[in-house]
Amino acid sequence: MPRPSLNDLTAFVAVATHRSFRRAADEIGTAPSTLSHAMRALEERMGVRLLNRTTRSVSPTEAGFQLLARLRPALASLDEALDSVADFRGNVAGTVRINAPRLAAGLLVREVLPRVAERHPDVTVDVVVEGRLIDIVSSGFDAGVRLIGSVPRDMVAVPFARALTFVCVASPAYLDRFGEPGTPEDLQRHHCIGHRMPSGKLYRWEFERAGQELVIDANGPVVLDDEELMVEAAIEGLGIAYVADWAAETALLDGRLRKVLTAWMPGPEEIAVYYPGHRAVPPALRAFLDVVKNLRKTEP
Repeated sequence: MPRPSLNDLTAFVAVATHRSFRRAADEIGTAPSTLSHAMRALEERMGVRLLNRTTRSVSPTEAGFQLLARLRPALASLDEALDSVADFRGNVAGTVRINAPRLAAGLLVREVLPRVAERHPDVTVDVVVEGRLIDIVSSGFDAGVRLIGSVPRDMVAVPFARALTFVCVASPAYLDRFGEPGTPEDLQRHHCIGHRMPSGKLYRWEFERAGQELVIDANGPVVLDDEELMVEAAIEGLGIAYVADWAAETALLDGRLRKVLTAWMPGPEEIAVYYPGHRAVPPALRAFLDVVKNLRKTEP
């Protein structure tokens, strides 16, 4: 039997992992139809069906699952072998795929990516904005960003320089008209800008003071799923918003927003870049992580 090419085996792993010709084709950089023809040719060459296909889905057969289980570690070892000589080239090159929520993606663009571009011009950082918590390994990402307390135990976490703190904010015009809430319970008499989570549920506002914890169902005329839009809505006087301080920072500094209920806000939470701890770190990812670590060292 003719031995399959490395390209064909890599393509099979992509299709079997994503269970989608379209997503696998996007990862590899080819057309879905080309990839489908390549998989049929691979099956004919090997004399066994590897994929079950319908008009709506694709999934590995029993033989396909067995081949996938063997190929994944073999291809990972090959990547590690190739990466091991990267330092001898004199410069770091490659692509780092990062999965991050929108707010953290904005922090990456402002504070991390400019330094990566300056120090490592041959490194490409591919950031995918995703609000849901996903499995970065099965989804093909090198690293992800989330609250450090929710990082899986088998991952390595590198904290950002800046922790995440939530604030309640409103415009001066809104507060002049409706007054300032003194306690979280007062929010029942205010217009609150709702935050719809990626799951579809509305976020319940969390407060804490002297060991007392409160959770409030915030009601109001506007519900949004993006914190930057929530800040804009608060600036326009539509109500009180509960957002991360990063999102409201500029509007607070220039006076378009004011904080309320400051004594009731929870303490800061660390945000971390995380990556698999059971495999060798590719040079491009290592360069990216070094920038994140150095930012933490230089933060006053």
